[in-house]
Amino acid sequence: MVNLDGAREAPALGTAVPDQEPIQTAPKAHGISFGEACRVWARVAALSFGGPAGQIAMMHRILVEEKRWIGEERFLHALNYCTLLPGPEGQQLATYIGWLLHRTKGGLVAGTLFVLPGMIAIMALSWICVLFGNVLAVQALFFGLKAAVLAIVLEAVSRIGRRALKNNVMGALAASAFIALFVFQVPFPLVVLAAGVIGYVGGRTGLAAFQPGKGHAKFGATQVADADTALGEEVPDHARPPASWSLKIGAIFLGLWLVPVAALVFLLGPGNAFGDIAVFFSKMAVVTFGGAYAVLAYVAQQAVDTYGWLKPGEMLDGLGMAETTPGPLIMVVQFVGFLGAYRDPGSLSPLLAGTLGGLLTTWVTFVPCFLWIFIGAPYVETLRSNKALSTALAAITAAVVGVILNLAVWFAMHVLFGEITTLNALGLGLEVPVLSSLRPASLILTLAAIVAVFRFRLGVLTVLAGCSVLGLLYGLSGGLG
Repeated sequence: MVNLDGAREAPALGTAVPDQEPIQTAPKAHGISFGEACRVWARVAALSFGGPAGQIAMMHRILVEEKRWIGEERFLHALNYCTLLPGPEGQQLATYIGWLLHRTKGGLVAGTLFVLPGMIAIMALSWICVLFGNVLAVQALFFGLKAAVLAIVLEAVSRIGRRALKNNVMGALAASAFIALFVFQVPFPLVVLAAGVIGYVGGRTGLAAFQPGKGHAKFGATQVADADTALGEEVPDHARPPASWSLKIGAIFLGLWLVPVAALVFLLGPGNAFGDIAVFFSKMAVVTFGGAYAVLAYVAQQAVDTYGWLKPGEMLDGLGMAETTPGPLIMVVQFVGFLGAYRDPGSLSPLLAGTLGGLLTTWVTFVPCFLWIFIGAPYVETLRSNKALSTALAAITAAVVGVILNLAVWFAMHVLFGEITTLNALGLGLEVPVLSSLRPASLILTLAAIVAVFRFRLGVLTVLAGCSVLGLLYGLSGGLG
C-alpha cells in the first residue's frame, strides 16, 4: 500500500511476505523535526530578498553550510532540476528540499512560506498604491524606484548573457528572440517553444553549439559532502513512489489549479475580469521559463494593451514593489491581478475585488509549482540524464536573454520618455519614443543607478533604497510638479 506522501506502508498483521522478496532496510531517519524545519523555512522566507540568485545563495548558506541538512552535490542536483521547470526556481527549490525532508507536508510548508511574506507585502503595497497613489510623496518614491528597476533589469541581461551566450549560435538565438518580440510582436510562449524545439533538435543531431555547460557554479567556499549531512546519500523511501502515487498527487493539484479556473469562466462568462485573470495567469504558469524577468514584458504588454488592467508605468511600480519585498519576483503578477479586478469590480467594492483578484492571481501562479515538484521530483534522475532535454533548456536560456532585453527596452522607453508613438512601416507597428519627451531627471537618475550596479557592484536593496530617497527628494523639491 502507498499513502499520500508516496511512502510504502507496512503490511498488515497476518499478511505473508514472500520469501523471495526480502524487506529492504529503510534509510536512516535524518533526525530533523518538522517543527524545526518550519522555523527554518520561515527564516528562509523572511530573508528571501535579491531575486533568484540571492535567494538560492541564501538557501545554500543556511541549508548546506549552516544546518548541514543537505550536501553540496544534492543541493545542485535539485537546483538543476528546478531550472528545467516553468516558474520561480527559488520557490520550487525550497519546495523540493522540504519534500525531500518531510514528504508532501514538508514541501507544502516550505513552498508556501517562501511565497507568504511577499504575498502579504505586495497586497499591502497594492492597497497603498490605489488609496494614496496621487500623494506626491508616493509618486516621488515610485519615480526613483523605476530608475533603479531599469538598471537592475539591464544587469540581469548582462549576467544571464554571460552565462548563456557561449557561442555565436546562442547569440543568434538571443538576437532572434529580441527581434521576434520587439519588431514582430510574436507571442512570448511561441518564442520559448521555438527556442526549445531548436535546442532539442540541435542536441539530438549532436551539434556542439547546443551542448549545455556543467550547470550552476558552486555557491560557497565550504563544500559539504552529502555523506556528512542529515539526509546523507541514501534515497528516502517516499522519493521512490509507484506510478499510482504520482497519478493521485497529480490529480489533486491539477484539480486545485484548474477547477477554480473552469468554475470562474463557466459561472461568470467571457470578458469577466476574474475569468480573464484566472485564464491568463494559468497560461503564464506553464511558460515562465527563465525566471520573472523573461515573462514580465509579455505580461506588461498584455495587461496594458490587451486587457487594460494597467497603465504603462504601473508595471514598473509593481516590479519595484517585488524587488523591495521578500519572495519571488514573479509575485509582481499579484499587483497586476489586483489592479485588473480593482478597475473592473463588477458588483463588488473595488478594494474587495482587487484583493480577491490579487489572491486569485497568486493561486493560479503558484499551485502549478507544487504540481511540477510533487510529480517530477521522484523522477529527477531520469530527467537529468536526458541530454536532448538539457540542450532544449540551454537554447531557451539563450532566447531568454533576448526576451529580457526586450523587457529592458520596453521599460526604458516608459521610464525615460513621456510619450510613445507607433511607427508604421512594412505592415508592422513599431513602438518608438518621442525624443522631445525625454525626461532629463529620469535619465540622470537611471545613469546613476547603472553606475551603482555595474561599476560599484552595489546590492539590489541598496540601489533601490538610494534611488527611492533621491526620487523622494526630487519630488518634494517640486521636480514632479
